[in-house]
Amino acid sequence: MSNVLPFRQRLPAAQLARCEVVAVAGDLLDVLEQLEGLSARAAGMGRPALEVERTVQNLLDAVSAVERALDCIGEGDEAAPA
Repeated sequence: MSNVLPFRQRLPAAQLARCEVVAVAGDLLDVLEQLEGLSARAAGMGRPALEVERTVQNLLDAVSAVERALDCIGEGDEAAPA
């Protein structure tokens, strides 16, 4: 019986980076879905109209920011601001 464990080969750095990009993109898509749902819920709040309008606008701005982040990941560099 041997107590020597063989080393596992590590994934190449490029492959690890690709996996991380996919994971981050997936997380961003989840956040995007949550923000869109939250925007719809916020629009139906029984609060003063100006408060609802500002809340929804800020949530939509957050949606736009997440979409730009996804664009950056897809393009491989920073996307121009809207």
